[in-house]
Amino acid sequence: MASKTELKARLEFWREALRNLRKAYLALLDGGVKKYTIDDRTLTRFDLPELQREIEDAEAKVDELEALLAGQKPRKSFGVIPRDW
Repeated sequence: MASKTELKARLEFWREALRNLRKAYLALLDGGVKKYTIDDRTLTRFDLPELQREIEDAEAKVDELEALLAGQKPRKSFGVIPRDW
């Protein structure tokens, strides 16, 4: 597991990325711009569904990192096998 300083750096990175994604989404949604550029990436209104998925992924990463900093352990996946006896 990464140290607390590394987790804080990752958290700040994902928060900044989330802010940029939200700003792009809102600018395209309001219709004030036809194209929005983040670094070298140009987005249009047709990219809104993809942009929303990226926002949801970034929100999940921020939540996960905040939980790790709060002392919670990462979630483990498990499978459930239904049995009909």
